[in-house]
Amino acid sequence: MKGNIRENLNRVLDNIREAELRSGRKEGSVQLVAVSKFHPVSAVVEAYEAGQRIFGENRVQEAVEKFSEIGKKDIELHLIGSLQRNKVGKILPYVSCIQSVDRIELVMEIERKLSSNSDDQRKTFQNVLMEIHTGEESKSGYTSEKDLFDSIDYALKSGKVRIQGLMTMAPFTQDENLIRASFKKLIALQHQVVSRYPGLQLPVISMGMSNDYKIAIEEGSTMVRIGTAIFGTRE
Repeated sequence: MKGNIRENLNRVLDNIREAELRSGRKEGSVQLVAVSKFHPVSAVVEAYEAGQRIFGENRVQEAVEKFSEIGKKDIELHLIGSLQRNKVGKILPYVSCIQSVDRIELVMEIERKLSSNSDDQRKTFQNVLMEIHTGEESKSGYTSEKDLFDSIDYALKSGKVRIQGLMTMAPFTQDENLIRASFKKLIALQHQVVSRYPGLQLPVISMGMSNDYKIAIEEGSTMVRIGTAIFGTRE
């Protein structure tokens, strides 16, 4: 898919609004993360100039290099790809939200870096989403409720790692029933977590990509991660 990024972005935003309306949702209840991985700085700038402010990247090195060059203070950068513990310190100064927290060791490392007094680390807290494995295609994410709850317990005691919600990736399939089942599983887990931790709101449900975001919105997503439908296929 090619075309004008501004036109693509507006088309996606229109589709989001239509899906909100169709689902009886309030307009603006779903946030858009424009996934710019593997796309050049010029593509991000074009989307920015069209009004987009939240961007998603998969790789730490690419994210740091790209958004350091862009240098826009009002951009929210979300890391949506797998994060290695040794890259935590590098990404923290740049990222608004880490959507791919999938193990307690990562929670502990984020907390450790935030507690350090290094000159390049002035943040006092980090917003995160807990990535949940809900589909066969997903290679990462929590599969054990115990592991998830242990991570939440640690984060709540720390206070520095602030859990904003849950994230998942549905299986890449044409079977709508499988896709919906994956999304329903995440919503059910959200309810379970909120019931277990009354003080934890989890307002963000990040699910839905270019091929399934309309379904995700119907199933309760509050944040969709869209790359191809905005930027086109990667070369």
